[in-house]
Amino acid sequence: MQKPWLKSYPAGVSETIDINEFSSVANIFDSSVLKFADNDAYTNFGKTLSFKDVDVYTAQLGSYLKNELGLNKGDRVAVMMPNLLQNPIAIFAILRAGLVVVNTNPLYTTRELKHQLNDSGAKAIIIVENFAHVLAEVISETPVEHVITTKMGDMLSPVKGFIINTVVKYIKKMVPAFQLEHSINFKTALKLGAQHRFQTVATNHDDIAFLQYTGGTTGVSKGAVLTNKNMVANMLQACAWIDNFIGKEKAVIITALPLYHIFSLTANCLTFMRFGWCNYLITNPRDINGFVKELKSVNFKVLTGVNTLFNGLLNHPDFKTIDFSNFAFALGGGMAVQRGVAERWKEVTGTALIEAYGLTETSPAACMNPMNLKEFNGKIGLPIPSTNVSIQDDDWKELAIGEQGEICIQGPQVMRGYWNRPKETSNVLSNEGWLHTGDIGFMDEDGFVQIVDRKKDMILVSGFNVFPNEVEDVIASHPGVVEVGVIGKPDEHSGEVVMAIVVKKDPDLTEDVLRTYCREGLTSYKVPKSIIFTDELPKTNVGKILRRELRDQYVSST
Repeated sequence: MQKPWLKSYPAGVSETIDINEFSSVANIFDSSVLKFADNDAYTNFGKTLSFKDVDVYTAQLGSYLKNELGLNKGDRVAVMMPNLLQNPIAIFAILRAGLVVVNTNPLYTTRELKHQLNDSGAKAIIIVENFAHVLAEVISETPVEHVITTKMGDMLSPVKGFIINTVVKYIKKMVPAFQLEHSINFKTALKLGAQHRFQTVATNHDDIAFLQYTGGTTGVSKGAVLTNKNMVANMLQACAWIDNFIGKEKAVIITALPLYHIFSLTANCLTFMRFGWCNYLITNPRDINGFVKELKSVNFKVLTGVNTLFNGLLNHPDFKTIDFSNFAFALGGGMAVQRGVAERWKEVTGTALIEAYGLTETSPAACMNPMNLKEFNGKIGLPIPSTNVSIQDDDWKELAIGEQGEICIQGPQVMRGYWNRPKETSNVLSNEGWLHTGDIGFMDEDGFVQIVDRKKDMILVSGFNVFPNEVEDVIASHPGVVEVGVIGKPDEHSGEVVMAIVVKKDPDLTEDVLRTYCREGLTSYKVPKSIIFTDELPKTNVGKILRRELRDQYVSST
C-alpha cells in the first residue's frame, strides 16, 4: 500500500517502534520505578506520591488480590472511581498481580453496571464509596465475589483525609447509604497485603491487560480486548512521537480526563510514566472554578483533554491569567477539536492545540499531528509509527489518495477483538488486521488524514460514545411510548447531544416525565437533551427506523 505520510514525518521520528522493548504494562511500570524512584508520580488534593511510594502501595494491593483473595492470572477486576490517588494504585496493582483491569465509569446506572460486570465476568471490584449504593443494588446478580471500597481521602494525610471524607459524606452528602456484605476498606487491604511477600507476576504480549468497554459499531457496550502488546505498542508509539519535543526535564502533566477513559489512561498515565513525569490528577474537571484555581497553583507543561474541556477553560475569566511560560502543548482527542476553540487556545496560551485521533479499539492513538504544528489545520494528523492507514470502500478495497471512504487502521495497537463477541469482531476486523473504524474521511497527498463524516450511528458526547440502540431500548420500555428513534444533534459545547424522536401511546406523556424516566437507566450524558413527539417515524420496507432520514428532517430544521 502507499505510505505518503512518511514524507511528512517529523524530524527524528522513526517509521517503526521496537515492540519487544517491554513485555507488558507491568514491565513498563517496574522499569519506571527503578529509573525514577524518587520522582513525583501522582498528585491529588495536595498529596504527592513518588514512584517509589506507588511501587510500595501497588505491591501491597497486588499482594492482597493474589494472596488474600486468591485471584488467579487472567481474572478480571473492575475499577470504579474518578481520578484519585487510589486509581493508578489499583490499576497497576491489578496488572502486577497478572490480572485484567475492567475500567468502569463511576456514573453508570444499575442497569449499565450490571451489564458490564456480567459481560466481563469480573470477580472483584474496587469502588469509591460514593457509588457503592449502585453496586449494592445489583451485586447479587453479578459474578462479583470481592468488594474493596475506598473513601475519597483515604490516601491523603490522616488529618486532611479525615476532613475530606467528613465533608464529602456528612456535609455535601455525596455518599448515599449502602450495604455490601463482606466488603473491605482499601487501606485495610493494603495492610493485609503487606503481610505477604509479593513479586510481579510475569505476563507477556499475548496476555490481556484491559477490557475497555465501548459500543463498537452498534448496540450495548462491548469489551475491547486490549492486550499487553496493544498497550505497550501505543505507549511506545506516543513516546516516539513526542520524545524530541518535550525535552529531558521532568515536569507535570495535567490529567483532567478520567483514567477510566482510554485516552487519559494511555496518553497520560502510561506515556508520561515512561518519561518519569508527574500526573496531576483532577478529580472533578466539571468544577471549572476549582480546576482553574488548581491550574494557577501548579507549574504544568502539558495538558490533555477534549474539545468541551478546552472550551470550558477558555470561557472562564481567570484562565487567561494563568502563567503559560512553561507550557509546551495541549493534546486534544476523544472528539473533534473545533477550529474556533483551537484558535482561541493559541491566542490565550501561545501554543497550538495538537489534535490526535484514535479509538478504544486502537488503544487509542492511530493518528497525530506533528508536535511542532504552529496553526490548527483541521486534520487528525499522520499515522503514528508502526501504523498504517487505508481509506477503503464498502467492499474493503483501498481507495486512491483524495478519495473519501472508511478510515481503516492497521498496527500493533489494534485490539484483539471484542470480548466473547466473534461476530461483532469479524464485522470490524479483516483477516489482514485492518480495523474498520466507521469514520469516513480521506488522505491528502502529504499523508494527513481528515474526517468528513461518521459511518456509524454512534453519537459522540464530550468524547464519550452514546449508542442509539441502547437509548432507544430504555425509552421504548416506557409504557407511554410506541416507538422511538435516537440521533445525534450538533452542539457547540459537547460536540453532540442526544435527540429522541418519539411516537407516544399516552397523550399526556411529557418531555420532563420521559427524561426523568431515562435518568433511571442511563448515565447523564446519554439522557436525551432534546425530545420531539411525532405521529410516525420513517422506516424501511422491513420496518427498520431510518435514522438518516431523522437526521435530515430534525437536525437540519433545528
